[in-house]
Formats: sequence, structure tokens, C-alpha cells
Amino acid sequence: MAQCVTKVELNVSCENLLDKDVGSKSDPLCVLFVNTGENQWAEIDRTERVKNCLAPKFSKRFLVDYYFEQVQKLKFGIYDIDNKTIDLKDDDFLGHFECTLGEIVSSKKLMRPLMLKTGKLAGKGVILIFAEEVKDNRMVNLQIQARNLDNKDLFGKSDPYLELHKQTEDGKWQIAHRTEVIKNNLNPSWKAFKVSLHSLCGGDLQKPIKVECYDYDNDGSHDLIGTFETNVAKLQEASQNGTEFECINPKKKQKKKSYKNSGTVLVQSCQIVKEYSFLDYIMGGCQMNFTVGIDFTGSNGDPRSPDSLHYINPNGFNEYLMAIWSVGMVVQDYDTDKMFPALGFGAQIPPNWQVSHEFSINFKPDNPYCAGVQGIVDAYRNCLPQVKLYGPTNFAPIINHVARFAAAAIHQPTASQYFILLIITDGVITDLDNTKQAIVNASKLPMSIIIIGVGGADFSAMEFLDGDDGVLRSPTGEVAVRDIVQFVPFRKFQNAPKEALAQSVLAEVPQQVVCYFNTHKISPSKEEKPEDFLDF
Repeated sequence: MAQCVTKVELNVSCENLLDKDVGSKSDPLCVLFVNTGENQWAEIDRTERVKNCLAPKFSKRFLVDYYFEQVQKLKFGIYDIDNKTIDLKDDDFLGHFECTLGEIVSSKKLMRPLMLKTGKLAGKGVILIFAEEVKDNRMVNLQIQARNLDNKDLFGKSDPYLELHKQTEDGKWQIAHRTEVIKNNLNPSWKAFKVSLHSLCGGDLQKPIKVECYDYDNDGSHDLIGTFETNVAKLQEASQNGTEFECINPKKKQKKKSYKNSGTVLVQSCQIVKEYSFLDYIMGGCQMNFTVGIDFTGSNGDPRSPDSLHYINPNGFNEYLMAIWSVGMVVQDYDTDKMFPALGFGAQIPPNWQVSHEFSINFKPDNPYCAGVQGIVDAYRNCLPQVKLYGPTNFAPIINHVARFAAAAIHQPTASQYFILLIITDGVITDLDNTKQAIVNASKLPMSIIIIGVGGADFSAMEFLDGDDGVLRSPTGEVAVRDIVQFVPFRKFQNAPKEALAQSVLAEVPQQVVCYFNTHKISPSKEEKPEDFLDF
């Protein structure tokens, strides 16, 4: 049975960061890593980037599961981001801090110096981490616009953005959300956004919230246009009756007796909705359907040769088998019948020796299911001597195969089925455009794709799966509606504990599951009503 866990929200800010930019200041973001064994770290999440700022207050919070009985080692890495790639290797490292989640929870508020990889202090840089337990799964969905804002720019108009702040127990203000900047506009309408009720007001609809409106400046010296205090109850009321909030600039009000305001803010929509967790869906009966796709292309080498990636050594394992066992042993706990389809691609198969990119490795096209992880392993071992390794490396047929089953599940009234496809491959994808299209299509379905690269190939081309700015596009320009792909090279985990690979590749699956079902307003059990969700 799935464990009940405590949810903890971590709010991060920094001071006195190193300045790595010439002519401006660093553009920091914070990346949260979890230790998966020995010296292995898996990225869990990252904050937004704050431009030109050496003392950033990140509005995005990290939501983590806290297990009292486990030592959960975390690392907070601060990077200066000057490009659009997801990879951190080409970004300046500003320092990191390692600790356990237990240390943060027991301190509630932690302030520590940032360290460089050499073990030296990262200048005077410090990190502040504030932890709160989350007992409320409600979200506030907001859409806000402003009118007649003051113009703070000599040339052009103000570039406004909003910050919403929560009042802490000691009466101070802590950022809960920052909107996007709207350029050159005194009557902006910001995109709809959602923020957890816990982050905004600790679940108390009457608790004060401070809203600040700023004019964005490239050099980080943002000008305050105006501010006002309110609460969630008043925001809801204003969205219904059209009440406008006056943005007041304290300095201008003090100077001018005739001062009225620096513009008004209109709440177009404010609705409180319930957002379910991964555990809500799992405990509500959602089945994880696990499918394995195995690369049988010629570049793997002759399975009879010890140099082959498909060679079964006397100990009984190769990288393909280790990947199957590692991921399969975790996923199988969430599937009651434990019958898993196992497919192969890139081989000539009997009896006609046609190349196939979508064949059952048990050679039963009508019943590709294997009993448990051991069944997949047995079918793989039996399949190897019966096929001829060939090529090319086409992913799209297997992705589309699983997508057909996922598409059939979308008409269920509750969250009953989710599909995980594990592809293990030794080479670079040859049907790149078709694969992009297949992934973009699959992003609309209850489905996640894990790709594990085995062997020594250069897998850098696989980074296309993350796309520019984290968005994957099909050849026609269609954007993936959510991120469903996780790629890791197996060699990163060769010397790590056997659990490390699974923890890394499966880390994103829970949030992918939650994202799909919450976005489509699908609740975990029949007791819940669709009106708990908001269409926005």
C-alpha cells in the first residue's frame, strides 16, 4: 500500500550572490536536487530565473514529500542563466548548499553560506530556506488586469508586472507569486495563473495579502507603481461584482494632496479549486500500465559476442536487463495484474525476416503481455537468439502503439489508467520528425515516456526532447501540451546503487500524472465532482 506522506513546501531566497555578468548582474535560478545514492543527484525542480539580481526572492516554491523514517539528502544549486538551453553545464555556477530535509523541517527557517564545488565559500553568498507543512490541496486560480497605471518610463510606457505576497507569522511579507512582465502597456491583462491557497494565505481566506505592481527595468531596479492590501475573500467578491482595487504609491501620496491613485486593478476571475496529489490518484485506484520497448538494432553488436550490449554475461545481466529490472521493480507495485507488454524494434523477425519497429518480443502479436518483470526478462532472453539485429532506430511506431491504448482510456469518467513507456536504446533516433510528432500527440494523453540510453554512444541529440525553452515542437510547429519525456544515459548510474537509476528516471512521473489528470478535470474517485475543477 502507498505510504501516507507529509507534504512540505520550501521557499528559497538568496543574498549577496556572486556577480558573473559583465555590464549587468547575474540572472539566478535555484535548482533542487535529491540524492539518489553515493554521489548521484537527480534534479527534482527549478525556480524561475530572476534577471539582474544578486538577492533574488524566488516566487516558485518546491513541493516535496517528507518521510520521517528516511534521510532525504537535498542540494540547492544556484546558477546564473544566460541562455535558453535546459542544460546547466553552459551556465555559471554561483554556489550550492547541501543538507537533509529533516534539517530544514526541524529548523523551519535555515540560513546558510553557499559553497563552491572546490569546497570554498561562494563569496558572501547565502541561501535562506523557509519550510512549511502543506495540509491544504486547494489552489486559487486568478486572472487579473490593470487600468490607467502610472507611466514610469521616459520613452514608451511602463512594463508592468504583479507580485502577490503572503503575510508570515511575524508580520513580514513573503512572495507567493510573480506574474509575467507585459511590455509597454498601461492597461495590462496578465495571463491566468494559479497559486496554492497555502502559499498565498495559509488556507485562511481572511488573512491579508499584499499586491504590488512594478514597472520592470532591465537592470533590476524595478520601480514601484503602486500597492494595496486585500485577502482571498475580497478577491473572490471583487471578481463577482467588478470592484476595482486602487494601486497606491506611498511616496506620491505623501507628496501630492490631490493624489488619487497610480491605477486600478481588476480581478476578472478568482476561483478556489481542489488540486489532487499523486497519492490521491494512486489511492483512488489509478493503474500504472508499464510497457517496455527494446532496441534490437545492429549497432548493439552481435548478442553472441562479449562486446555486444545484448550479450548476456555469465552473471546474467547486461545494461538492458539492469534497466528493465531497475524501473520495472518500482512501477510494478502500481499495477494489480502485473502483466506488461514488451515490444522490440529495429530487428528482422521470423518467419519472413521483415524489419519490424513494433513487434512482441514473446512473438505473440495478439498477446504481448509478460507476467511481471521476470516475464519481460525471460521473453527478452528467449527473443535474442531468434531475431537478426538490423535498423534503423525508429521510436515513433512504439510510441504510437502505446498512445493508441492511452487514447482509449481518455473516455473514463475517473482517473483509472495511466501509461508509462520505457524505451531502452543504444543509438540516436533516426525518425526524428516522426518521433517529435508522436511525442507531441502523446502529450495530450495519460502517458509518460522514459528513455534510457545504454552503451557509449553520444546521446546529446536526445536533448531535442526538451526542446527550446523546455517546449518540444512537432515538425509542423505544434507545441507539446506538457513535458512527458525523461531521458538519462545509463552510464551515469553504472557505479551507483541499483535504486539510483529508477529514482532518477521516475522522479518526474508523479507530477506528470498529476498534471494530466488535474488539467483534464479528472478526479481520482467517483465521490469527487467535476465542479471541483475550474476551466481556465
